[in-house]
Amino acid sequence: MAEHPYPGLRPTWAEIDLAAVRHNTRVLRALAAPAAFCAVVKADAYGHGSVPVATAALEAGATWLAVALVEEGVALRRAGIDAPVLVLSEPDALAMAAVVDHGLTPTLYTAAGVAAAAAAAAGARAPVDVHVKVDTGMHRVGADPDAVAALVTAIDHAPGLRFAALWSHLAVADGPGPDDRAFTDRQIRCFQETATALAAAGHRPPLLHMANSAGTIAYAGARFDMIRIGIALYGVAPTPALDPQRAAGGGTALHPVLSWHSRVSMVRTLDPGERPSYGRRRPLAERSLVATVPVGYADGVPRRYGADGGCVLIAGRRCPLAGTVTMDQIVVDCGPDADVAIGDDVVLIGRQGPASLAVQDWADVLGTIGNEVLTEIGSRVPRVVVDSDATGGPAGEEENR
Repeated sequence: MAEHPYPGLRPTWAEIDLAAVRHNTRVLRALAAPAAFCAVVKADAYGHGSVPVATAALEAGATWLAVALVEEGVALRRAGIDAPVLVLSEPDALAMAAVVDHGLTPTLYTAAGVAAAAAAAAGARAPVDVHVKVDTGMHRVGADPDAVAALVTAIDHAPGLRFAALWSHLAVADGPGPDDRAFTDRQIRCFQETATALAAAGHRPPLLHMANSAGTIAYAGARFDMIRIGIALYGVAPTPALDPQRAAGGGTALHPVLSWHSRVSMVRTLDPGERPSYGRRRPLAERSLVATVPVGYADGVPRRYGADGGCVLIAGRRCPLAGTVTMDQIVVDCGPDADVAIGDDVVLIGRQGPASLAVQDWADVLGTIGNEVLTEIGSRVPRVVVDSDATGGPAGEEENR
């Protein structure tokens, strides 16, 4: 039986280029030097595959990893990754034993969390490092600034725990307005004041970290001892105005890590006024070749992407969707003179000849951010791990998730 030229039985897949992960890590490390680099690989590395992305980032000089869930950290350990892994939210009391057993670093910000971590660490062979999060204004999670000293004191009194870092998170570092900048400056100042007060009380934080991708790029004063890089690791600037190339005054640009591919499964020529797909929402303006592509909203193409003017690349140019996105398929208006046939390549995100569609293009159509676009690409879409730095071309290893 002949092998399929794509990874699954359906011609739809995403490619994850580990060379781009390494490149982006190096670019952002250079921008923020001498700060340490923490690669945020939560949500399966924003849909890219946590283990290969984490491995590539570590190869390029990352020294920390960060996850949202204890389960995500455990998965990294089971894959043989032994780098420090920070759990970004305080784990549930029932999860603390798994945190200790797998050598993860918990974030703590409540007295109950400190007690649960202390109980889990009581039998550990070595003290468990913990990071304390202070709420400097985002008001999602974190200890109030005036409560931090008591938490750190409780940690110091727990034989199995060791206070290893103080950290916080920026709410509007990606905001362009003067109010956003003023608020971010207040957050940074509050964080500095909290750290200073701790040091004066005899609890000098060994490590300070605050900057996310936007904070790293736009606020040198937020970089402290370590940066935590999420969306920029994947080659997507937090906003179009915030990219390392611009911040560094002509430095190196980020490289997109993910590209999304499919192939034409059917073509037909339709007359003006025909209304393809569910709901018959939009008439064709002229006689046009309409292509069907086997990917839909169950794969991460939202229905509103078609309704709000989304497009894909076919034959090296942008072609708009011709009707409502369905669960498993889209229809594309290729135009009146299109030379398109079954089996032709389709690019949803990436480059095709001179044309390109970036994650930010999708975000602009959908009125959202690149993080959401990437994490909505579903598990039905196979990820194929490639390495454009590798000798002999892409590795072509499928990431089954």
